[in-house]
Amino acid sequence: MLSRSLLTSLSFFTIFACWSPNLSAAPRAELWSYWQNHNATSGRRIDHTRWGLFLGRYLDTMHPSGIYRLKYAAVTEQDKALLGEYLTDLATVQVSQLNRPEQLAFWVNLYNALTVQVVLDHFPVSSIRAIDISPGLFRRGPWDAKLMRVEGRHLSLNDIEHRILRPVWQDSRLHYVLNCASLGCPNLPPLPVSASNSEQLLEQSARHFINHARGVSFTAGGLTLSSIYDWYEEDFGNSRADLMKHLQSYARPKLANKLKNYRGGIAYRYDWQLNAP
Repeated sequence: MLSRSLLTSLSFFTIFACWSPNLSAAPRAELWSYWQNHNATSGRRIDHTRWGLFLGRYLDTMHPSGIYRLKYAAVTEQDKALLGEYLTDLATVQVSQLNRPEQLAFWVNLYNALTVQVVLDHFPVSSIRAIDISPGLFRRGPWDAKLMRVEGRHLSLNDIEHRILRPVWQDSRLHYVLNCASLGCPNLPPLPVSASNSEQLLEQSARHFINHARGVSFTAGGLTLSSIYDWYEEDFGNSRADLMKHLQSYARPKLANKLKNYRGGIAYRYDWQLNAP
């Protein structure tokens, strides 16, 4: 008979070996109530010029795959410092005193710029999931690491996405403007989000992703969707009918017609390879 200690070790190994981030449920949207605070009458505008300069220099929007590539290897020390200064300045902003449109731009730009900085700090890597800085034995990637403080509160990427953006705005299109530095992810917006362009960018980003094969594709095997629609099912209506309605509203006519008449099964996929050239 196997000893009790050996059985325990084998059980632990089985659990560890079978666990996969791709199969685990994504974090639920759970409101961090402090970040509901805002000032509807505020006219303050946050300057995201440095983030725009960085994107203009290093984001390749002309790649033949249709997936924007970030030229991490080409980033100069001077521009790494520029990015760091931009994030340092964002950390001093009293976000709770901004109006809602400015807050949305602040959080989306912060999430994307912080993600790029994390990759640059650990480059070269083949995938952001290889940046194992999150606390906890079964955590993978950088998403739970507390990376900066805003208004005295330590924030992680998961805090920004799942405890602020998703529960406060409750807009499924946010998934199309948040970039996790992966080929399977919607494209990094080519310019900073602002109060004046956010609606346009949300619509454009949703339309681009849904009409790209990594978002929605039909093959001989049936319909394949990005895993985003599986991980965040609740954000897209929590039913197949609601999801299909969402996809059809952004799909080009031919694709929309296929979606409308499709009754088969759905497969999901996601490419975690780094979105580098």
